[in-house]
Order: sequence, then structure tokens, then C-alpha cells
Amino acid sequence: MPGKKVADAPGPPKHLKRRSRSFWRSVVATYELTEGDYVLLRSACETMDRLDEVRALIDEEGLTVPGSKGQLRPHPLLGAEKDARIGLARLLRELHLEGGPDPDPRVPR
Repeated sequence: MPGKKVADAPGPPKHLKRRSRSFWRSVVATYELTEGDYVLLRSACETMDRLDEVRALIDEEGLTVPGSKGQLRPHPLLGAEKDARIGLARLLRELHLEGGPDPDPRVPR
């Protein structure tokens, strides 16, 4: 990866939850990251935390909620969960954690 390598890897941000802090430490111990990578890693960990929070609420409240007329509607957080999953996948892809060749940048048709 191009960019300046960070000599002393920073610890995980204090506000991260246990699972994302563990993920942070694992990534930092396994890969050489640039300063820009740490920004992506922080966002990925924060997104992981948000996804866990949303998933816990959906698990507690159920996949459906009553609508204004009593009809069942999909839980509004299902959209937030989907967005968080997509965002996390994109952030992890941008970090290139597997060390393989860069993915083809062309947009599929």
C-alpha cells in the first residue's frame, strides 16, 4: 500500500466496544498500516459497534413492529442494519486486509 507507514501502532480508541477493540488489536498486530488505514480502521470498528447495537435492538424488539393502524411493518432499524453491513464491508475492502492483489477498480456492468 502506498503511503507512510506508522512506526508505533496506536491502541484502539477508548470509545470502542470490546469486540471492535479486539478486532483493532488483531488487525494492528497482523498488518502494516498507513496513517490513512487507521482512519479506515477506526470507521470500520465504529461501524461494527453500531451494527452490534442495531442488531441487539432488533433481536429484542423483533423483526416487525406495529404500524399506525396496528398492521405489522418491518422494523425501521432493518434499514440501518443493512446500511451498516454494507458500510462495514466497504471499509474492510478498502483496508485490503488479506494482502492479495488490489481488486479490479472497474465497475461491473
